[in-house]
Amino acid sequence: MPISVIIPTYNEAAHIATLVQQLNRNAPAQTVEILVVDAGSTDATVALARQAGAKVLRSPQPGRAAQMNYGARHATGDILYFVHADVGIHPDYVATIRAAVGQGYAAGCYRFRFDSRHPLLRLNSYGTRFEGIMSRGGDQTLFITRRLFEQLQGFDEHYCIMEDFDIIQRIRRVARFLIVPQDVVVSARKYETNSWLRVQLANLTAFSMFFLKVSPARIARTYKTLLNYR
Repeated sequence: MPISVIIPTYNEAAHIATLVQQLNRNAPAQTVEILVVDAGSTDATVALARQAGAKVLRSPQPGRAAQMNYGARHATGDILYFVHADVGIHPDYVATIRAAVGQGYAAGCYRFRFDSRHPLLRLNSYGTRFEGIMSRGGDQTLFITRRLFEQLQGFDEHYCIMEDFDIIQRIRRVARFLIVPQDVVVSARKYETNSWLRVQLANLTAFSMFFLKVSPARIARTYKTLLNYR
């Protein structure tokens, strides 16, 4: 089962080469393709991704959901693995994802921990071990079979944020979903730019609006007024 790794980017020069190198280093030959889907970066993201060994696609539309759907349309793998550029993947990702799919899980994500020892961030990380709202985010990466992804018609491109929560909610209605008991490493940059409390309040607001079925555009506008958000 070949795996296509799809990475949406916009000005991720600080992280993209490290991620692509990690993905290549931990993948057996000819088992993984790495697609970086860029939304018009003005830094060296595209050049660094190519140098590290990724295939770079230029998304005709900005926004993570649109970029990831575009990458999926160009992917050749039977399994799609969506990864944010500032995440450090687990070294056994190929074997783990294949094993999960072989056991009947059509989709899943990892637990995560932050690249920070801050006690409140460690508490956040602990919450990703369990089923629930903390185990739905794109920072945890997402693998899904192509068949299920196409059945669900991919990510909802109306969402500028919360696209990951939306698709995982839809996945869980129709398929088995696994939280892999291994960690990926997530950048704490959002918390460092803002503060733990400010990010938590922004997240709670976005979650509440999402579950109250507020329009995706309004959720995004509200979230971006609460945070210095990329």
